[in-house]
Amino acid sequence: MRYRRFGRTELAMPVFSCGGMRYQQSWKDVDWPEISVESQANLEATLARSLELGINHIETARYYGSSERQLGKALAAHPRSEIILQTKVPPSEDPAEFLETFDRSMSLLQTDYVDLLSIHGVNNAELLDWALRKGGSLEVAERLQAEGRVRHIGFSTHAPLPVILEAIASDRFSYINLHWYYIFQTNQAALEAAQKHDMGVFIISPSDKGGHLYSPPQKLVDLCEPLHPMVFNDLFCLSQPQIHTLSIGAARPSDFDRHLETLPLLDQADQVLPPILERLEAAATAALGQDWLDTWMVGLPTPDTTPGEINIPTIVWLHNLVQAFDMVKYAKARYNLLGNGGHWFPGQRAGQFDPVALSAALDQSPHRDRILQILKEMDAWLGGESVVRLSQSS
Repeated sequence: MRYRRFGRTELAMPVFSCGGMRYQQSWKDVDWPEISVESQANLEATLARSLELGINHIETARYYGSSERQLGKALAAHPRSEIILQTKVPPSEDPAEFLETFDRSMSLLQTDYVDLLSIHGVNNAELLDWALRKGGSLEVAERLQAEGRVRHIGFSTHAPLPVILEAIASDRFSYINLHWYYIFQTNQAALEAAQKHDMGVFIISPSDKGGHLYSPPQKLVDLCEPLHPMVFNDLFCLSQPQIHTLSIGAARPSDFDRHLETLPLLDQADQVLPPILERLEAAATAALGQDWLDTWMVGLPTPDTTPGEINIPTIVWLHNLVQAFDMVKYAKARYNLLGNGGHWFPGQRAGQFDPVALSAALDQSPHRDRILQILKEMDAWLGGESVVRLSQSS
């Protein structure tokens, strides 16, 4: 395993982390009698494999169903001092509720302290205010830190870039969990700001949210040769000096295996990546045109300023992925999450929109007519049964 200094926490962080949102039995917070022997054995085997590989950063969250409960029992078999343990608790309008939720996490994890506590899901300005304001959730976390129950405080986010940058600029967080990978580099400014504040950077779900790379389309497989798309994406992310660790949401011990192919390539990224990047960029240009790639985001309204709250930037982004890389399954899943994702994935699908009203909302875009056509096409291609977030699943 390779390790990187995790910003000002000074932790030696493995470049891969064991994310705890897929190996648990249920997305419901079930009690022990409902947890099967087989499920617990799988989680314990996954944890043991992670630690065997040197992946000693184990990450979970309060609302990952039975994850904390099952992990707490499994951790008892391993020296606590050898594990970097992270959990995540959402900000609350009521600081007492935040503390109560944290205490519940500690009880389930069967530990006296966590190395890393994330204020979880700082996804909009209101939630950031709940964290930062006087007497807010972050002050509670800082008191827990003073008591020794928390060692380092960070935040996780799916927010628009301005909200992320405001949180970083507060200089009250030591690390950040965020999305950034080859198909989604919108948060580049956040990486750079985090580096200036000497923050640890943890990348959320690079293999799943980063493109369903466990089952990539053949076109993407061909473009990424000689690497598997998952290995390419790992190497691409880890070639960025601001990034310290990538989450592997392992559901079973074997889920680490493909990622390990990245390790011997880390010192060769500047030779291995350029020809793959050139092919990917050429495919995107051939499918979409260079002018479109350079300007498609110009003048696009946010969902909260769009009639029907249609998430135009996300829908057009998904269109680009379909056209360039045949990422239909990924685009369909993400598109049908719109309308059900809350502040984690805001906005609505295109559906039956008013073209006159939407045309006015797009008056700053150089591609208004093309975008209106894309919205119609994407709903026809991808619209179907609504998709719910994993945390809403059974």
